[in-house]
Order: sequence, then C-alpha cells, then structure tokens
Amino acid sequence: MQSRLASTGRLWAMIALFATAPVHAQDSPAPPATRPWTDATLPPAARAEMLLAAMTLEEKLALVYTWFPPMAKDPAVPKDLIPSAGHQPAIPRLGIPALRETDASLGVANQVEQRKGDVATALPSGLALAASFDPQLAYDSGAMIGSEARAKRFNVMLAGGVNLTRDPWGGRNFEYLGEDPLLAGTIAGESIRGIQSNRIVSTIKHFALNAQETGRFVMDARIDEAAFRESDLLAFRIAIERGRPGAVMCAYNQVNGDYACENDWLLNRVLKGDWGYRGWVMSDWGAVHSTVKAARTGLDQQSGGELDTHPFFRADLRKAVESGELPAARLDDMVRRILFGSFSTGVMDAPVVEAPQPIDYAKNAEVAQRAAEAGIVLLKNDRGLLPLAKTAKRIVLIGGHADVGVLSGGGSSQVRSVGGAPIEIPLTGGAAASFVRRTWHASSPLAAIRALAPRAQVQFVDGSNPAAASAAARGSDVAIVVATQWTTEAEDPQGIALDGNQDALIAAVAAANPKTAVVLTTAGPVLMPWIDRVPAVLAAWYPGQRGGEAIARVLFGEVNPSGRLPITFPAASSQAPRPQVPGMEQVLADPKRGEDARAIRPFEVQYREGSDVGYRWYARQRHKPLFAFGHGLSYTRFDYAKLRVEGGDGLKVGFEITNRGKRAGVDVPQLYVAPRDGSRPLRLAGFERVTLAPGETRRITLTAEPRVIADYDVANPGYRVAPGNYRVSISRDASQPVLTGTVELRERRLAP
Repeated sequence: MQSRLASTGRLWAMIALFATAPVHAQDSPAPPATRPWTDATLPPAARAEMLLAAMTLEEKLALVYTWFPPMAKDPAVPKDLIPSAGHQPAIPRLGIPALRETDASLGVANQVEQRKGDVATALPSGLALAASFDPQLAYDSGAMIGSEARAKRFNVMLAGGVNLTRDPWGGRNFEYLGEDPLLAGTIAGESIRGIQSNRIVSTIKHFALNAQETGRFVMDARIDEAAFRESDLLAFRIAIERGRPGAVMCAYNQVNGDYACENDWLLNRVLKGDWGYRGWVMSDWGAVHSTVKAARTGLDQQSGGELDTHPFFRADLRKAVESGELPAARLDDMVRRILFGSFSTGVMDAPVVEAPQPIDYAKNAEVAQRAAEAGIVLLKNDRGLLPLAKTAKRIVLIGGHADVGVLSGGGSSQVRSVGGAPIEIPLTGGAAASFVRRTWHASSPLAAIRALAPRAQVQFVDGSNPAAASAAARGSDVAIVVATQWTTEAEDPQGIALDGNQDALIAAVAAANPKTAVVLTTAGPVLMPWIDRVPAVLAAWYPGQRGGEAIARVLFGEVNPSGRLPITFPAASSQAPRPQVPGMEQVLADPKRGEDARAIRPFEVQYREGSDVGYRWYARQRHKPLFAFGHGLSYTRFDYAKLRVEGGDGLKVGFEITNRGKRAGVDVPQLYVAPRDGSRPLRLAGFERVTLAPGETRRITLTAEPRVIADYDVANPGYRVAPGNYRVSISRDASQPVLTGTVELRERRLAP
C-alpha cells in the first residue's frame, strides 16, 4: 500500500473489521482439455488472448479492480483476504488465481502488524543497495524477498521504486536508488528480475516524477520532454528492459498538467506506445480520479479502491462499457494486459499454495547482511583511523539507540523484521500518522562491537547529554557516534540537518577525543558542520535487520568497505536545486492541512535542472559538494592505467586496474562521458564492481550505454548521439577523473 490515504480518521485499526461474506458463486472449473491457455509452451500473448476470449463481462470487470483488505466491507468481498495491500479475486472457472499483493522493495512489509506475529527479512534501504553498484546483489536480494513473499502466499510485490532523487531532502529517497538513471535503472531492473524469478509479479513504481512527498496528491511536476526522456523516463526504461516487470504502478502527482494515472502521453504514448510495454498499469492506492478518462488514457486497474474517493472501476466502469461511452475493446485491452503480466511472470502456472510455507530466515539474513556490508560507504578516513584495532582497550559508543538496534525508514516499505522491534514509536500527528511508526531493527551495533572486540571495555552512552558523552569519550581509545536521521513516506523533512542536538554532540565528542568516528544511519545526505573535526565517517544508510553486525564488521576491517555514493552530499542546502520543500509553507502555516495530504492547495514544481539531476546539476552550477556522487574509500588502494578508447558507432573503454594495497578489496571504476565542447555536463555511462586480491591486476572493458551519451530529439523522435568529439574519463567519482581521453563518435539514432 502506498499512501493508505495518509489522513487522520482512516486508521489501521480497521484491519480487524474484514467482512466474511462468501464470494459470488462460480461455475465449476472447466476441464483442462477446454482450457488451451494452460499450455505453458505457448507464448504469453497467445495464452492471454485465448483466456480473454473465454471470459464473461462480469469476469473481466472483476480483474480491473482490487480490494484493500483493511477497509474492504462490501458484501462481495472475497472470504480469503489476507491482511495486506491488495487483493484481486480468483476466477476458478478459468483457472485464474487470486492476485495477493504485498508492499515491498525492502522485504515483505507488515507495517503496523496487520498480520499479527508475521515477520520477514528486512533489507537495507534502497539507497544502500544502490551504493553497492552491484547488479548481482540486486538480483540476489530481490530473489530472496520474492521467495519470502511466495512463502507467505503473496504473488504480487509492490516493489521496483526507481524515482530519481531530484532533491536531497525527499522523504522517500531512502526507498529509491539515487540520482543517476543508468545506476538506478540497472539496480531496479535486476531487483525486479530477482523477485520475478519466484514466478510472482513485481511492479515498477511510481511512474513518474514522484520526487517529493509534500503535496504528492496535488502537485504538478513540470519538465520538458527531452529532459524527461534523458533522466527519469530513461531510468524507468532501462529497468523495464532488464527486469520485465509484470505491472507498472502510476504515481499520485500530476505530470505536466495531468494526473499520472490518467496521463495519455505518459501511459499510452510513452509506456505502451514508444516502449511497447505489454503488462498492466495499476494505480497507486488513492491515485484514481475518474472512470472513463482514466481508462481511455491508459490505467488498467484501480488498486485498493477503498482508498480512492470513489470505486471508479466498478459500477461506473460497467455502465460506461454497456453504454458504449468506453469501447468494449478498451476493457478487453485492460484485461489482456493483466493476463499477459500474469502469464509472462509465471503466476498463472505456479499459483501460490493456500498455507504459509517454511522460510529459512537465517539464510535470508545473510543476504540482508551482505547487502548492508556492500552498501556502507567510507566517506572519510584521515590518518587511517579505520579499521579499528582489536587491541583497543576502551571504546565508547554514543547515540542512535545503538545499544539495541538500527533505525529504519517509515512508510509502506517498512518491514517488521525477524527479531522484532526493540523501539517502536507511534507518530502523534502528520500525514503519515495513520500507517507509520518510527522503528528500529533488533540488530545492536553495541553487541556486534563487543563480539568483535571481546577484550575491550565497550561502553554505551545514549548521547542525550553532550557533556556526559564528552567525558566518556575523553578517556577512551576511540569514540564512535551513531547519528540518525529519520524520514518517512507521506512527509518530507524541512531540510537535511541532523535532528535535535546531534551536531553539537558530535562536535563535543570530537573535541574531547581526536579519534572519533561517526556512523550515519540516515535516509540520505545530511549536513556535516563538524566534518573538519572528525577523522572518520561512514554512511550506513538504513542498514536493515543485520545492520549492527555489518557496521561493526566494516569498523573493524572484517569487511573492506566498497560502497559508493548513489547520491551527492551537498556542502550546503543552498547548493540543491530547491533548498526549500515546495508546498511546505502550506504545511507550516496550517498544521491541520499537513494532517490531510489532500487538503494542500495544488501547486507546480518546475524541475529547472531538467535532465541534469544530482551530480550533473552540481557540475553545471560549478558547485563543490561535500561528497560527490560515486565517492567511496577503501582500506586498500587501487590504481588505473593503460587507457584505450574505441569510438565510431559506439563507445568502448578499456583500462587496467591494480590493487596496490595489502588487503583484498572491491573497487567501482566509473565511466563518465561529456561533449568536448562543454555543452552539457558529464554523465555516468558505465561502471563495474571489481574484486581484486592484493597486487592483482585486471583489464576491464566498459561499454557505454548509448542513450546516456545521446540527447533526446523531440522533432525527430528518438535519442541522437551527435557526431563529434567527446571527453571520456575513468573516475573514482563524478569529481575525480583518473584516466582521461577523447573519442570521436559518429551520429547514431535510437528509438524513443
């Protein structure tokens, strides 16, 4: 579920009020011989067409509307609802299984324990996964959470968030995959592919430009077509090509004047037309505004209809089809797409069983820990403070509730993890209060540090009193401060400063002990006014249910850090395209308006940066960020040499990478390309995660994604690589080229 209306009065307590009326009587199932669509050797499109031809109007209408179990009270509600995000009833006569939908991305969600006692494996945040720059890890983690979804009787995961980070303060940034279309699209596509390897559906969401939470029901995202195609739409397209998701979830916001879920240009022309997408478009929960317009402009399924202002795709849709206001062929296309998505992912051929299946949570936790370790970014490490020596006798750990666990983000992605929640704080107000709690996973950094340094005296100080923390730090061999920044779906923070007195706490501890390391467990970038006084900083993001263990292992060198920033850390809020949150002034002026996400007056957000999202914007404006996109340090050292560049119709770059240190490690060389004339900023065109033993040298070849190099031509629709010379660099991050060269490329055109 996505917004769950995010307004007061519609609380999760309603989950206990499920109706138990029987479903409408169904005819007896047809014998297999009369159901040719069950032949799994046939193409999904042919099978969908055969099944569609056998369906009645009543059966077709049943597929284009899903129930929201916590609020489903209609007498027609199926009796087999599971407390979850959504349910489309089965049609036994035709062998169509129920579609049972769960919130996802970071695991099988169960935000406020609507399913009592049901836990799942909690992955680190999306930004942490993106920081790994590891497509295989994305696949593995997707396969893991998909297997748990199937075991829990779900066959649709509302996963695949790939909205680009346009503003560092976005409340939902932690769910997504950063600011670069190639990186985000690649990681999302592999995660989707992993989920669907379990023969269940993954969505991709939120299509498109759902880049902020404030006013998300009413805001109008404004951007020109070429910039849109070169940025957010390119991320979605790459992910769809790689992952082939069964469904696309359209967003709440408007895009250039039309709601995303009734946007003809976005859904019909781009998604289904230019990209040839054959699956179905489902709405976000509470994102439907009409019947005929929505159906005509590309929406195929009203999801969680109880959270909309009206059940648009029930009686009204029937009436529109029967009267001819909506052609029957359009209803057929809606159903055909749902059937295609179900056939192409294997849902039709491998129905989930009716009883929960056993799950190897211990094995799955290893995947979560591996993801956390791969995504932790070593931002700073002056004088080699890290890794910590296990001979340290006195260590003080300060703040962040690090004695009991690690923080997680709020909203529909919230997973009730194995091990429970040692801290769970209900919200007292705001748009997220009805479905969000501030929660920690039971993975204690304190316990993990003590396990790795059993001979040390490891003290915990809660950090509420900077003076007490300073006193504890002064007598220690090393001080570790765990800083937190909590954000949630449905609300944006007012900025990116650390909450409360944490900046003062860090400054005081660093003044007391020059050997201070800061571990950031945050949604994304934060300001660091103390950065010059702290020798070591780790970005651990929201590290999931094994985050404590992962943090400790990186601190002590059991794991050599290899994460790279998927998002720029600005030096000041003023460097961002929008230092203030658009629409926030309404919330601050009238807090009651902030309680109801639909009460905010409509407003426009002009994305003036266009396709120059994130690091491209900083380069264009000549801003020097605190930490650049792609930045990340290691406990070893890597050299690059012997660059060779091949141009012409495409771009290939070869080079050697050598581990010059004494530790095995992982590096992520990055390929950036820009026109030699400087007409636009550099763009990430390729990357590879490389593991090397000490002294090992390997030759790497990166092939540039041509649509990244290209500009979008609106007049002659498609991507166009302009002929001419381009600057090429193999870099450590977006601001640190190591090997540079030039290449001449011929003109090349690619489909829109």
